[in-house]
Amino acid sequence: MSTQMPPAHPFDDDKLREECGVFGVVGVTDAANFVALGLHALQHRGQEAGGIVTHDPETGFNQARRMGLVRDNFTNQSVMKTLPGSIGIGHVRYSTAGSKGQTAMRDVQPFFGEFSMGGAAIAHNGNITNAMSLRRELIERGSIFQSSSDSECIIHLMARSMGRNIPDRMEEALRKVEGAFSIVAMTRTKLLGCRDPLGVRPLVLGKLGDGWALASETCALDIIGADFVREVEPGEMVVITAEKGVQSHFPFRPSRSRFCIFEHVYFSRPDSILGGRSVYETRENIGRELAKENPVDADLVCPVPDSGTPAAIGYALESGIPYAMGIIRNQYMGRTFIEPTEQIRNMGVRLKLNVNRALIKGKRVILVDDSVVRGTTSRKIKEMILDAGAAEVHFRIASPPTAWPCFYGVDTPQREKLLAATMSEDEMREHLGVNSLKFISLDGLYRAVGEAGGRDAKTPAYCDACFSGEYPVAPSDMIEQGFKAKTAAE
Repeated sequence: MSTQMPPAHPFDDDKLREECGVFGVVGVTDAANFVALGLHALQHRGQEAGGIVTHDPETGFNQARRMGLVRDNFTNQSVMKTLPGSIGIGHVRYSTAGSKGQTAMRDVQPFFGEFSMGGAAIAHNGNITNAMSLRRELIERGSIFQSSSDSECIIHLMARSMGRNIPDRMEEALRKVEGAFSIVAMTRTKLLGCRDPLGVRPLVLGKLGDGWALASETCALDIIGADFVREVEPGEMVVITAEKGVQSHFPFRPSRSRFCIFEHVYFSRPDSILGGRSVYETRENIGRELAKENPVDADLVCPVPDSGTPAAIGYALESGIPYAMGIIRNQYMGRTFIEPTEQIRNMGVRLKLNVNRALIKGKRVILVDDSVVRGTTSRKIKEMILDAGAAEVHFRIASPPTAWPCFYGVDTPQREKLLAATMSEDEMREHLGVNSLKFISLDGLYRAVGEAGGRDAKTPAYCDACFSGEYPVAPSDMIEQGFKAKTAAE
């Protein structure tokens, strides 16, 4: 079997990639089926590969790791029968560390390790910013790595710990790790979950009958019929058993939360709940703020599907300009589609999106999208709208300019490839060839997510490094490689 597959988005390199999704259950019959459903709900967070690990008293630990989508790999009963047990964890992946763009089978999680007190599996969402230095140190001390993933460092750190049980070893290992992590892990009887002290990446706890579930988002709890209990707190580790329920530990020094604000903008599904807020309602609020800050005379407000839809609805409601589906997505293209020839590749986004010509012709159109990264897709969409006869095209973007790379679990282009890092707003407008281009302000984004006073420059409530260049955790490995973080003057 090949260990590589075509890129998840063969025609679109102009979006920040969803990081990864993690899911786990304990105390349920046929845990693997619940894990597969949970991963299916989290598929938007990673489409390259997925894996499931379970434990059964008779067969021990069992695992299946596959390239591609959950629906193509974990709906096959011949596979699911190899994963018995009442406890299991799973992971869907887009490569953010390790092999970029194309996943190697050796990098597919969950990772498994056999320790003196028994086996453990671990699945990680986020990025370890000191992984390179940790890896060097571990290799010098005799560790043998099987993957190129930063997550494997945690397994090796656990192996070298002298903790008396696996939760203790995980605590000790994670204290040596920098960056962002939401983790689900399992032993033979325990389901574990942990978030980094800043809580950059999400993790939620749910109740399923007599059992329990951990997931990256609440939408994954919904699909299995679990009740959302609460978010795992920043810096918290939960140890869950079927018999004793949830036990909570706080192994790190308390820190002020810096949850990723882009989860609200794009990464999370609109039917999820983040920080007690509906993601859909937050995105609608972003659209309203965008309309207040950047009004324009136009005939239609159209989303760039699907991520721009809630913000476009909010913009239309606030501005009074009619909302319309001016661009239609081809729902059946499939992410892998066919191996693109040069001729097909030149067709670009037309394979995924089509303009509603009868609606657009002669109209002044406001296009609402979640972000502009490289600008390549935005230019193609603008050309499609003008080709359909639009009189004017105005872009309104539901996030501030993305001018800095993320090092906390999001696959971001190098800074010089980010349009906003090299151009002013007017230069970007000219480059895209549109009548106007406006972004929501950072203060406006903060107001939309519930911070009435906007962004507090001294103590921001979120991680917004991709917009501000202010990194709450120093990207040690990247600085070592020559990355220049933002200076006070900037």
